Amino acid sequence: MNLVPSLSPEEEELKRKQAELEALESELIQKELELRTFEGELHSFEREYAQIIGSRYTELEQIQAQINEYMAYLESSSNFKPSDSLKKLYREVAKRIHPDLVTDEEEKARRQDLMIMANEAYEQGNEDKLREILANWKISPESVKGEGIAIELIKIIRKIAQCRSRIGAIASEIEALTQTDLYELKSQVDKAKENGKDLLAEMALHLDEEIAKAQESLKELKEKLGV
Repeated sequence: MNLVPSLSPEEEELKRKQAELEALESELIQKELELRTFEGELHSFEREYAQIIGSRYTELEQIQAQINEYMAYLESSSNFKPSDSLKKLYREVAKRIHPDLVTDEEEKARRQDLMIMANEAYEQGNEDKLREILANWKISPESVKGEGIAIELIKIIRKIAQCRSRIGAIASEIEALTQTDLYELKSQVDKAKENGKDLLAEMALHLDEEIAKAQESLKELKEKLGV
């Protein structure tokens, strides 16, 4: 009589978590697809908008820039002066996630992306973003060292948490996109098309009128300044 060796409690829990992770990863892939499709539709509309409206806005902005120049509005700029706390935080992040600390190419690429984010946050003086990067690294599966069932279980639990977090983030990203001016405009354009109207053409006509007004203002300002 062959006896099937029973699994230890840790092995049983690991098996359950592996199944849970597999299901979450499938859900995550579907959510990522939904997000990319939604973004693709918005980008397609954005290109159409740029083709029809973009050149007019560019011309209007150029005229306005000349008006601002003649009215002596100057943009102020400030020198980058990182604080000691920002430097310290950046060093801590770099010490943990720098890509040169690993040899695995996939892990190195992931760390390079994180370092790009960290560099941008540093240049912007954004300590909160650096803290977020550091906090996320500390709870990531990649930060867990060692081997064995217990270590593997910890890694899977963290991967599950990452999946759940990303799924939630995707929902938030989609919700945020629906609150943008671009999405609102696309909705209005689509609705207008259903009613036989070309909203973008109407916007182009309105911009042509604004350009004409701006050109007249610029002409009057130049005459006033004797330019």
